[in-house]
Amino acid sequence: MAKFSAGLVMFRRRRDGAEVFLVHPGGPFWRNKDAGAWSIPKGESSQEEDLLTTARREFLEETGIDPQGPLIALGEVKQAGGKIVAAWAFEGDWAGPIRSNRFTMEWPPRSGKFREFPEVDRAEFFPNGIARRKIKSTQVPFFDRLRDALASK
Repeated sequence: MAKFSAGLVMFRRRRDGAEVFLVHPGGPFWRNKDAGAWSIPKGESSQEEDLLTTARREFLEETGIDPQGPLIALGEVKQAGGKIVAAWAFEGDWAGPIRSNRFTMEWPPRSGKFREFPEVDRAEFFPNGIARRKIKSTQVPFFDRLRDALASK
């Protein structure tokens, strides 16, 4: 049975087109990774929770931003590991800082020491071309769908 995640793409309009808000995963594994490491704010959905509720909750937990306004459905993508990600977009802005929930893991590995890290350590708006290089490649179709939705309005 496939696992499902859901997330939100916050965007803002600029003269040169829309910019999208991406988050960088926290923790020591991701510290020095950039291209292909960023993501939309998202998280796994339980069977008891509908995907849109998951997307809203995860956005708030990972950023501290309460998503508002009308949503644009962006459909689903299948990631390399088989997980299916559903996304919606909304127009918004942000001036920082983010407030992310935290997780605990053994660090360094096999040390017996546990440390706490933010789930998201950075967030930023990116223009389309840069966002495409930063985000996990399987999530790029969300940008195309957002562009098409904005062009049709």
